[in-house]
Amino acid sequence: MPLAEIPLSVWRKRGQTFVFRGQPIRYWTAGQGEPLLLIHGFPTASWDWHYLWQPLSQRYRVIACDMLGFGDSAKPLNHIYSLLEQADLQQALLAHLSVEQPVHILAHDYGDSVAQELLARHYEDLIEVASCVFLNGGLFPETHRPLLAQKLLLSPLGWMIGRAFTRDALVKSFQQIFGPDTRPSESEMDDFWSLIECNRGQRVMHKLIHYIPERRVQRDRWVAAMQRGEVPLRVIDGEVDPISGAHMVERYRELIPDADTVLLPGIGHYPQSEAPVQVLKHYLEFRDHFVLPPRKVACS
Repeated sequence: MPLAEIPLSVWRKRGQTFVFRGQPIRYWTAGQGEPLLLIHGFPTASWDWHYLWQPLSQRYRVIACDMLGFGDSAKPLNHIYSLLEQADLQQALLAHLSVEQPVHILAHDYGDSVAQELLARHYEDLIEVASCVFLNGGLFPETHRPLLAQKLLLSPLGWMIGRAFTRDALVKSFQQIFGPDTRPSESEMDDFWSLIECNRGQRVMHKLIHYIPERRVQRDRWVAAMQRGEVPLRVIDGEVDPISGAHMVERYRELIPDADTVLLPGIGHYPQSEAPVQVLKHYLEFRDHFVLPPRKVACS
């Protein structure tokens, strides 16, 4: 049975705002129970999670924001965007909501890198992460295969490419990375584009794209955190994604002990949009199969 969508207009009305380092950030929260932080990808926003929002909020306290430079949040032009700052933002949002329990994370794409940073911070005693599930994303720089549009954004002409980025260019990119039978409708493309265009987001795309070299800098620290094995991890991955599909999962299995991975045949880069029923099933199955480790207790 398909999951009900939340129209973007309705989603936007449900959002709230808090201020992070002087910038307005839009966020959403629903449900009760253990906190579950949803972290979106590039170049979209937290509306990506709308199919999963209702069923997850029936079990957990779900929390998501449009990160700095994305969606309906601020997109300051003269800003150096970084994954580390986006992790700071997630922690600031949890503090704003007075979340004190260990937090579960479900992340996608760019959000996977933010989740990897939070996982590394867990082992540095800066946050308590209870579990982490990664959807398609560049968990390892060596297996990340960026699109031509991403490579151009990284080039010295990136500022021009970003400003010239159009809905048609987004459609072309999405046609390459979605599964052959699960591509978004024209109406969905209108919504994805609306979130990029909001606050003239094209002007900062060439700045946001620097997450790709930043991943290389943090790679060993992040992989070491994933290899520790104390926090339950799972990968749920659209197999035919050319950016981070089956080839990324193969590398994950090489590097991560007792790797817990699920491949979704025929699904591309956006499994939460393309196959939300499957993602929900495999996520809930993951959550039902482990017991939380005991909480860390500070010694006085």
